[in-house]
Amino acid sequence: MPTENAKLLIVDDTAPIRALFSAILTQSGYTVRLAEDGFSALAAIRNQVPDLILSDLYMPGMSGFELLSVVRRRFPSIPAIAMSGAFSGDSVPPGVAADAFYEKGSAISYLLDMLEALIRPERMPAIEHSSASAPIWIAKNGHDPAGEPYVMIACPECLRAFPQSLKEDARAIHETDCIFCRATIHYAIVQSADSAPPLGGRHPTAGRFSAPSGLEASHSPCAV
Repeated sequence: MPTENAKLLIVDDTAPIRALFSAILTQSGYTVRLAEDGFSALAAIRNQVPDLILSDLYMPGMSGFELLSVVRRRFPSIPAIAMSGAFSGDSVPPGVAADAFYEKGSAISYLLDMLEALIRPERMPAIEHSSASAPIWIAKNGHDPAGEPYVMIACPECLRAFPQSLKEDARAIHETDCIFCRATIHYAIVQSADSAPPLGGRHPTAGRFSAPSGLEASHSPCAV
């Protein structure tokens, strides 16, 4: 069982998935709060800092890519699990600021094991994060007068914004220097959910949760 009353924030834009996870994890002993996207998750964190975050990656508004990078920079002590049906395996996708990854459609027991490992008090001192490892996730802004795709980058050091052309692979993690303060900035491009995963993996596919015993009758698995 998890640490008593451990506070868990679940972030997913699909209401049935939020409800299913909430039922399973509440029954497993967690105190659960829900958020539908990155913006509502940040508002929830301002109200009460959770012990752990479980976040989908592809969401409208603010994606999980962006949310987890912001959390890593602003709240580096909060462990996080990223989840998605767009990547396979159990490795955290490159550039995603999370401590673990849960592939949607995998047995829910895997997720429960991840949560238990991250929430145990003896594990917490070992989790040390560097905000420099979390890239800024931004969306394309369109094309400049010359027809080149570009983005606007807001420097996390001096807070000034500047345009940056995208002549390289938009699915890679890029490095550039701020044109004002010369700080090194790592950034990546947020892709829409119906496009290829940004850093490898596969397209989102339907899957089904395997609920632990005792939940099958009251909570039917749903496609993710």
